[in-house]
Amino acid sequence: MNGNLKITDLPENERPRERLLRYGSEVLSNSELLAIILRTGTLNENIINLSSRILKENGGLNGVLSLSLEELKNIKGIGKAKAVQILAISELFKRFKAYKSGDSIRITSPKDAANIVMEEMKSFNKEHLYVIMLNTKNSVIKISDVSVGSLNSSIVHPREVYVEPILKHAASIILCHNHPSGDPKPSGEDLNITKRLYECSKFIGIELLDHIIIGDGIYISLKEEGLL
Repeated sequence: MNGNLKITDLPENERPRERLLRYGSEVLSNSELLAIILRTGTLNENIINLSSRILKENGGLNGVLSLSLEELKNIKGIGKAKAVQILAISELFKRFKAYKSGDSIRITSPKDAANIVMEEMKSFNKEHLYVIMLNTKNSVIKISDVSVGSLNSSIVHPREVYVEPILKHAASIILCHNHPSGDPKPSGEDLNITKRLYECSKFIGIELLDHIIIGDGIYISLKEEGLL
């Protein structure tokens, strides 16, 4: 047999794309939707069977969309091209969930801020520090990832945190960082960094409203805890 098994090799009434056009996307299974994205199977496995196996072996859709590039490439039947396709879909999903597909977002509580970044940050296996920039109406201007790795005062420098808020004319910022352990309890270093950045905010004129620590579906607001 020459080439990989394609969707067009299936009987027409079994092709996911044709089923979507005829009946709508909502009637398709997760494996059929994934099959449309990946398009081709392997020499020995059609795309429907490949997609079903990928989902079954990796904890369903949520599991697959949480895999890294290397983890995806280690799946039988997934090469670099298919891994990249899945990563692209995963990133679009995260951005839609996190940023409301570009709509203006107003922060009125720590929960609002946590909800914006939770879906993305809870899946990281390293610590990331995000800066949420707000205008005078507490609407989000931009969210930037300013640091990767264990947070300590030697890497988290005020200039990295405040340079973009200054350029964006932000009125205030909210810090968010994740704990890969899933436990959002603040460390001593978390508190030290927050205190240092809070003191800097007084001189810079951009208010530090909160520092939110993201765990596995849970968060702690240092403002709510009286630690800021």
